[in-house]
Amino acid sequence: MKPVGKLIIIGGAVNKGSFSETDYDQNVEKNLNFFERGILRKIITESKNKENSIIEVVTTASQIPQIVGAEYKKAFEFLGAKNVNILDIHNREEANSDAIVARANAADVVMFTGGDQLRLTSILGGTRFHDAILLKYQEQDFIYSGTSAGAAAASENMIYQGSSSEALLKGEIKTTQGLGLIDNVIVDTHFVQRGRIGRLFQAVVNNPRTLGIGLGEDTGLFIHNDIMTAVGSGLVIIVDGRFIKDTNLTNINLGEPISIDNLTVHVMSMNDHYDLTTRKLTIENSQFNPIPQT
Repeated sequence: MKPVGKLIIIGGAVNKGSFSETDYDQNVEKNLNFFERGILRKIITESKNKENSIIEVVTTASQIPQIVGAEYKKAFEFLGAKNVNILDIHNREEANSDAIVARANAADVVMFTGGDQLRLTSILGGTRFHDAILLKYQEQDFIYSGTSAGAAAASENMIYQGSSSEALLKGEIKTTQGLGLIDNVIVDTHFVQRGRIGRLFQAVVNNPRTLGIGLGEDTGLFIHNDIMTAVGSGLVIIVDGRFIKDTNLTNINLGEPISIDNLTVHVMSMNDHYDLTTRKLTIENSQFNPIPQT
């Protein structure tokens, strides 16, 4: 059964340092400039009660949650949101508490900030808070949104480590279980700017059923009813491994280069649609669309 809820996952903003967000906190004000591109506005307009929606900003992934949370709160309120709260969950005991679960159950939107996605999943994974979010997403008009770490953690499996330069050497990326809101995909962030396409290639060749999604900075995906729509100013890369013909993956040692024959790659920009059921891309501004008669 398709979830009733919606996902809005964002690749991050400009100049954010390494994959573990080492300078995210130091440059948080600059890193929120991408809100002007309309992604935060999309979250508000798609939410159940629009500007009156209850928005919980989860700062667990960040090392300085007070500063990061305040910036998100300010940005949402600038766009007219009236009920924005900061939810800084420090440990698993808090994530299992009645008070935190009650806030999750009352929320229309939960927004997960950037930081370290392994910190996010290790603190929240399998808790009552996590269960409440999953249930709301399945059964209610509810939005899960995440940027950078929050986006990477949304899928069933997630990349949490691996250099871009050595990404197509066997064993050079590390994956683990994410928060599980969307199955059979894996998400990488800060994708175009940090040259991470090799990481996504390896993640997909390891299990070709998995669809790779690479989110560029200032760019996101709105996902509802198995349709993904690109939002923001940059690019989304889709890697489909179903038609791989051959690879050397199982015949090479760790650290050796991987060969792949017939990997399918799509590139999406703003307002393009990708159907997760049919795995078909529709380019909104296609040069081959019929020209209207005047």
